[in-house]
Amino acid sequence: MDHQEHSGRVLPFEVTHRLVLSIAIPMTLGFMTTPLLGLADTAVVGRLGQPDALAGLAIGAVLFDLIFASFNFLRSSTTGLTAQAYGRRDRHEQQAVFWRALLSALGCGLLLLLLSPLLLWLGIKLMGPEGGIADATRTYFSIRMLSGPAALANYAILGFVLGRGQGRIGLLLQTLINGVNIVLAILLGLGLGWGVAGVAWGTLIGEAVGALTGLAIVLRSFSGEPRPARAELLSRAKLTQLFALNRDILIRTFVLIGAFTLMTRIGNTLGAVTLAANAVLMNFFLLSGYYLDGLANAAEQITGRSIGANYRPAFERGVKLTGLWSFGLALAAAAFFFTIGPALIRLLTTSEEVRAAAQSYLPWAAITGLTGALAFLMDGVFIGATWSRDMRNRMLMSFAGYLLALAVFVPTLGNHGLWLAMNAFLLFRGIFLVMGLKKRADQTFRLAQ
Repeated sequence: MDHQEHSGRVLPFEVTHRLVLSIAIPMTLGFMTTPLLGLADTAVVGRLGQPDALAGLAIGAVLFDLIFASFNFLRSSTTGLTAQAYGRRDRHEQQAVFWRALLSALGCGLLLLLLSPLLLWLGIKLMGPEGGIADATRTYFSIRMLSGPAALANYAILGFVLGRGQGRIGLLLQTLINGVNIVLAILLGLGLGWGVAGVAWGTLIGEAVGALTGLAIVLRSFSGEPRPARAELLSRAKLTQLFALNRDILIRTFVLIGAFTLMTRIGNTLGAVTLAANAVLMNFFLLSGYYLDGLANAAEQITGRSIGANYRPAFERGVKLTGLWSFGLALAAAAFFFTIGPALIRLLTTSEEVRAAAQSYLPWAAITGLTGALAFLMDGVFIGATWSRDMRNRMLMSFAGYLLALAVFVPTLGNHGLWLAMNAFLLFRGIFLVMGLKKRADQTFRLAQ
């Protein structure tokens, strides 16, 4: 999506380490509350001593996450468009971006609610649970899907506060959603003995509390300002811009999910021990993903703001500082995983076979933060700049490179080849995007003159 709107004015602002970290640290902490929630839900259902219920919860949660991860474009596009309006100091357009995003989120949430019986049927066909496991999956999924409109509204709200650089509010909302969720999962699931249903109701209430609190905070920031007219919110040009942006980010997300699914499927053909070892090692990549995502959020906000402000020095310094922190932390994480990795593997699995296998593939997993640092950073830059078409096309190029690497390395190197291909995919994503960076920045800032 190449259309940008500019006031033509240059509105300088300073990009400091403090500014980068004021967005990155709260968001990293916010993202880290999510796995705590998964652990709490698993522990609650695990305490019931019903293996079927635990398996059903796991399948239901995977299905839900798969569907809702596809809607992450609601957050990304809102951050980019809000940051640009924030850079132009256009408070009216910031408000209009928020209402469009919220209406889109509620519309998508209601659509998912209507489709939930079909999605559940497809999910059960796909995952193949039977008997008590299928019953637990149905219970969890049916209740959890009721939170759809609130969950997607939270994406729009989080995107908006991030676009304004309010990392602390983002952290507050993430902590509130997951905190309420954990407390209620324990209270309803164990205390009242509702089991899987209690965990699902806890999640629904957590999302609703988060959405209402977020909405109250955002509306308070609009107090005293005129509300955008309906014609303005439903402006064809603006909705086309939003649709194109969301479409491109959605395609990119699907390709990303496809790449990781492919890794699991190929791992499965290499045997149960290898599959289990890979699942243990993927946690190392996910851990790196938290701080890399936090820094990508900082890049989104600073990039969008500098384009709105028509101020290239801030753009260049933002890329430089977020890059410095991304690679610095990725290097530290690689050293940490090489040193502590064997102990973490022992902690995550008791099977000696799986431990031995995971240990032999550990170096590949330990460097994923380094090979992925540029990809996360460039995603943040391109989302903030709303250069979504480039991001989509270069993701497709990277995926083609990944398929080629799989075809070449897996037959000869087995699971080492699989991890090599995954690291190559992460590298391709970053390198292909950075190759187009200067040209796009030249075009965008020249347009703004």
